[in-house]
Amino acid sequence: MAIKQSQQLRLSQKLLPQQILLMKLLQLPTMALEERIKEEMEANPALEEGENDQEEELYENDGPETGEEELDENGDTREEEKPVVNDVEMEDYMDAEELDSYKYEISNKGADDETREYVVVEGIGFNELLEQQLGMRDLNDQEYTIGVYLIGCLDEDGYIRRELELIVDDLAFNYNITTTYEEIEKMLLLIQSFDPAGVGARSLQECLLIQLERKKEKTREVVLAIEVIKHQMDEFSKKHYDKILRRLAIDNDDLKDIIEVIKHLNPRPGSNDTKSGGVSEVVPDFLVNVNDGKPELTLNGRNMPDLKISKAYVEMLKEYSKSKNKTGKEASGFIKNKIENAEWFIEALNQRYTTLLLCMQCILEYQEEYFITGDESKIRPMILKDIANRVGLDLSTVSRVANSKYVQTPYGTFLLKTFFSESMSSYSGEEVSSREIKRILMDYVVAEDKSHPLTDDELCTKLKEKGYNIARRTVAKYREQLDIPVGRLRREV
Repeated sequence: MAIKQSQQLRLSQKLLPQQILLMKLLQLPTMALEERIKEEMEANPALEEGENDQEEELYENDGPETGEEELDENGDTREEEKPVVNDVEMEDYMDAEELDSYKYEISNKGADDETREYVVVEGIGFNELLEQQLGMRDLNDQEYTIGVYLIGCLDEDGYIRRELELIVDDLAFNYNITTTYEEIEKMLLLIQSFDPAGVGARSLQECLLIQLERKKEKTREVVLAIEVIKHQMDEFSKKHYDKILRRLAIDNDDLKDIIEVIKHLNPRPGSNDTKSGGVSEVVPDFLVNVNDGKPELTLNGRNMPDLKISKAYVEMLKEYSKSKNKTGKEASGFIKNKIENAEWFIEALNQRYTTLLLCMQCILEYQEEYFITGDESKIRPMILKDIANRVGLDLSTVSRVANSKYVQTPYGTFLLKTFFSESMSSYSGEEVSSREIKRILMDYVVAEDKSHPLTDDELCTKLKEKGYNIARRTVAKYREQLDIPVGRLRREV
């Protein structure tokens, strides 16, 4: 086939670096934004914290000091070229290592920020704790190497998910150690005797059994719990309590004691935050207050820090712009690049602030009745498209605004996405928010008889009796979104 050339005309959309930067900043919540600003200030010394008291002229003409105008060869006035940041090409940028003589001290704290010093003490790691216990045992070099490798195979929950046969192959290929399945299993049983109890288990069932068998007092409840976990694990996990009662010939009181014993076991011995629940700090991006029956919106001040261009860099740019040698031009290009990036970053932060304020103000007006009363039944059905059409922005932009943002109201702090919900029609033809239906669904589940929990069909019937035209599959979808298990798994003795 002959090679030929042809011309084609086509349309393509390309985003400018400034637009990409704005989109990335827009989707960041407040705490992530603070980290992003710190990273930018560390990477770009031309950006510093502080208010711009007056608008500065970054680039000025540098004429002769005598005030006389220079003439060119034709006798005309020679105009000094102004260094324009946007005209600098990538190949003109200078590597930062060539300017190692420039040292800058960057302050990442504002004048109003409270400075606190904390002494952080880092404890021993989970794997190091196990290796310490391993080192206290009388082992030869090969056994110790196998034990260390098994400890390294533990996942974040303290389980070994990898098959022991594969570990035999791993040791042969990586460490040139010839071993057997029986030897690996022997070392695994040794690790399972370490603290915390349950570490090194290959399944949840084995993890719970290890903890039960290590209890010093083998009471009747503990013995029955071992029997349930060892032989009735499937029925227990699916809450088929009737089968357990029949097979063990026990009553409901005994079953309650067994469940209480098992509840106090740790299913994740390798996790350090099992009891803490992984609670993290939530910093609201928006603040809503109600004054004289009218909601007022303010943005968290941490969303818009005071940043400016470094005066030292501006002065350096003026100095190096006068230089005619190669080093001076390279330094000038490097400084121009840093100043340009700093200007882009500040402009992107300003646009982010404006966009957040515009979208949240629209949401506040759309859900004004709720923000005044705090009654969740007053939340109107609202989707991203409703806000995008009102503010005249793209749907993806509104989605980025709503992503991972929190709003603090007099009634609590909520994820902004919770105010977006689909609409459903009641039998009277009135449109209601799906959030209202979820709230009613949760009320039914909380008030149900735990010995006979409501099924999805029964929940659907109750909602229809209340006037909501809803299908059973929709009830199941809302139940899953609320992290409510099926009726059988909600059953209690």
